Amino acid sequence: MNLVLDLGNTLHKYAVYHQDELVFQQTETQLLPEHLETLTDTYIIKDAILSSVDHFDEKLELWLDEHFNLLKFTPNTPLPITNAYATPATLGKDRLAAAVGANAAFPGKNVLSIDAGTCLKYDFVDANGVYHGGAIAPGLMMRLKAMHNFTARLPLIEPTAISTMLKPALTGDSTTNSMLSGALNGALLEVDGVIDAYRNSYGDILPLLSGGDAGFFELHLKSRIFARPNLVLEGLNSILKYNINN
Repeated sequence: MNLVLDLGNTLHKYAVYHQDELVFQQTETQLLPEHLETLTDTYIIKDAILSSVDHFDEKLELWLDEHFNLLKFTPNTPLPITNAYATPATLGKDRLAAAVGANAAFPGKNVLSIDAGTCLKYDFVDANGVYHGGAIAPGLMMRLKAMHNFTARLPLIEPTAISTMLKPALTGDSTTNSMLSGALNGALLEVDGVIDAYRNSYGDILPLLSGGDAGFFELHLKSRIFARPNLVLEGLNSILKYNINN
């Protein structure tokens, strides 16, 4: 079995895979060796992959290195896809892992990974398994906070459950509703427009959706979309398997 660790800016996710089957998943605000120790009593884990958007925790890395065959995901890690990004050293590990996961889920297809998190991140892999890059735009909360931070009078709006929100009215009847219409409807129109633009350029495209705000987009996008909430974890597991076999 494989242990997959994705240390993000705000949440640390870890999972156990048996081949391609997810058998365990957990999220912590700060992942510690103690969280992982019970896994070794339950699962026979031989190999692990560690990905961090910021930096590796030395204590955690040492513990992992002592207990498993550890692969640290870096810009130089061999991949099961071709990376055509012009500046691979600056490419976010989560974006690249999502691209690998999208290709693994639908090999031989044009796939567009859409991560609806702090930022909206688009990553495109063609049917030949070549990763070309994509786009980064402000996410839903970032749009709302930016309007408050860069103006004198617009309020700070913090919806508690964006993922299950109804689609805002097109015409807001108050300042708050106008801001929600601009931020949320604008994001929906953007994502639908990006999907349409890729289809105009490449023909058939499979859009895959993940991230904390994925539920909102899944509810309200006009485009047919495939929800893959664990796309980054799937990609990291594919990268680990590729390196084990090669």
